Amino acid sequence: MNFRPLHDRVVVRRIEGEEKTKGGIIIPDTAKEKPQEGEIVAVGSGARDEQGRINALDVKVGDRVLFGKWSGTEVKIDGQDLLIMKESDIMGVVAV
Repeated sequence: MNFRPLHDRVVVRRIEGEEKTKGGIIIPDTAKEKPQEGEIVAVGSGARDEQGRINALDVKVGDRVLFGKWSGTEVKIDGQDLLIMKESDIMGVVAV
């Protein structure tokens, strides 16, 4: 990917949810909600504090994260649908 986010922003690829319920009912595309889980594909260098020092981000490329339903800005880069959001929009890292 030829894109590098600036400062405390990250690029996230949504991880698609299940196609069926536990009971075996297939969920049509029109009834699905957007997934709130994703994988970090790029990170910025970090936010600057008041003294001008860069504070590194807590997330790294490859982390699986949870974020809010309306977080980030949807973009298409290299044919992929991605989200660009600030690190503060991320609620947490999912342990695998």
